[in-house]
Amino acid sequence: MSQRLHLVFGGELIDPTKNAFKDVDDIHIVGMFPNYETAFNAWKAEAQKTVDNAHMRYFIAHIHRLRDEEAETSTTEELG
Repeated sequence: MSQRLHLVFGGELIDPTKNAFKDVDDIHIVGMFPNYETAFNAWKAEAQKTVDNAHMRYFIAHIHRLRDEEAETSTTEELG
């Protein structure tokens, strides 16, 4: 059974119309969540805390979409 992991993170953007962070060292990692519902709840809580700052943005990354368990491993994965 595959896991549907989701990463919630955010930070201040250079421009609120784009998705480039002002300082990647200052990205707030909210956490990794086992399903979309809990990730969405965490995202919403963090986003509501910063609603007055148009440059702050939080995202949900669908980590499970980045990895295909059926595909062969890449050469970089084999190094570990």
